[in-house]
Amino acid sequence: MSDYRLPPDDRPIDRLSEPEHSALLRAHRADRFHDECGVFGVHGDDEASHLTYLGLYALQHRGQESCGIVSSTGKEHIAHRAMGLVADTFGAPILDRLKGRHAIGHVRYSTSGESLLRNAQPICANTDGGPVSIAHNGNLVNFHAIRRELEGRGAIFGSTSDSEVILHLLARSRERHMEDRFIDAISRVKGAYSILLLTDDALIAARDPHGFRPLSIGRKDGAYVLSSETCALDLIGAVHERDVEPGEVVVIRRGRLRSIRLLAREAQEHFCIFEHIYFARPDSHLVGHNVYAYRKELGRVLAREHPIAADMVTPVLDSGSAAALGYAEEAGIPYETALIRNHYVSRSFIEPTQTIRDFKVRVKHNAIRGFLDGKRIVLVDDSIVRGTTLRKIVGMLRAAGAREVHVRISSPPTIGPCHYGIDTPNREELIAHDHTVDEIRQDLGADSLGYLSVEGLRGTAAKDLKRGICDACFSDEYPVPIEPTEGVPQLTLFRAASDEDPAG
Repeated sequence: MSDYRLPPDDRPIDRLSEPEHSALLRAHRADRFHDECGVFGVHGDDEASHLTYLGLYALQHRGQESCGIVSSTGKEHIAHRAMGLVADTFGAPILDRLKGRHAIGHVRYSTSGESLLRNAQPICANTDGGPVSIAHNGNLVNFHAIRRELEGRGAIFGSTSDSEVILHLLARSRERHMEDRFIDAISRVKGAYSILLLTDDALIAARDPHGFRPLSIGRKDGAYVLSSETCALDLIGAVHERDVEPGEVVVIRRGRLRSIRLLAREAQEHFCIFEHIYFARPDSHLVGHNVYAYRKELGRVLAREHPIAADMVTPVLDSGSAAALGYAEEAGIPYETALIRNHYVSRSFIEPTQTIRDFKVRVKHNAIRGFLDGKRIVLVDDSIVRGTTLRKIVGMLRAAGAREVHVRISSPPTIGPCHYGIDTPNREELIAHDHTVDEIRQDLGADSLGYLSVEGLRGTAAKDLKRGICDACFSDEYPVPIEPTEGVPQLTLFRAASDEDPAG
């Protein structure tokens, strides 16, 4: 495993060598699973773009690199995309320009393709059937093979995103109607996708046959709303009606929704369990189950599998909160917030040049000194990636007076990367890939370490998520074979001299 710790001496940060400084930055940026993407769409409302803005605001946790909205007037598409956060991008003048009764939006964290404006979504194109725009959450595992084939037939790509191949396949389809072209296109791709396609007058949605990623349908007055999570429906006052089923394609046109075809639905679904463990907001309902309640149940199972005598249970905020509550209730140990989190840390925070050990951790978390003196603490989090951040937090608790620190993780050891829409480190960079639990415990400096077992996770999922889950990052059992990418040339785009949005 690569070592991303600070150098052992007291050199100031601005005097570190370039490799040391780069390693330090990578450590703090990469020691969590990064969010994926979120999609949101509205059909049939005069305030479609404004509602889409609010929906993306609620889904901001799913991606913070770029965002975009495309609206349809029935004759043309109007687009605005930018790098950065939703609230910083869409002011009243921009939203007023996005006219039309139909709109789709997207928040992105790059899982396939570079972090560039050209890769921001929705992706727009003009076809002989009219303008189309696409917003995609997920990752296509046969993207490289399809792209090579299309480029060999003369296709020109404007991005490095895997989502663009769907537009090319749609444009080349010989089917007559746009929904049939769309089905023809997605029938060729493999992997994870929850997709919104906006045409001049219709909103089309689809989920892959495995059902990796969520997609919900809601109603607001006479309008239809589609969203990656139900929390966004709550924000705009929409009523959650149902989820788009795995393998289902729905078409919304003239105020009516119809399911026109089911692709070959897999006998066993593979909904990403990390949506429930970490990514989704606790107030969302995914595949019929509340996320907060599920996380508490994981904590209860964890307490039964790894009991310990302690004075308090405390979470790593905010990721471990619900599981810590479940652990505390099951174990009969008081729940305390012994770590305080600063919620106002932005990406543009200016780092000091003087030496402040573990600055990136301390700016977000601080232990309550005095309150922890002589206490035995159960520290609960949802996962360990490289262990860099958790190592600092354990040390912080000890420095604040904790006598014992027992780490409990409400998921199994992460031994493999995700290929279905979550940006994870390479296998070799995951601490659990080639380290035993006791070796990880020693690395963290904890008195004990307990992970939720794969059996415990699956037992909980079998009770609440009966249709099936994907736990490949824990079990190394990948339901869709991964396309090898060795020898595949990587596209490098020209960077524009201005920040002007190529989509208009």
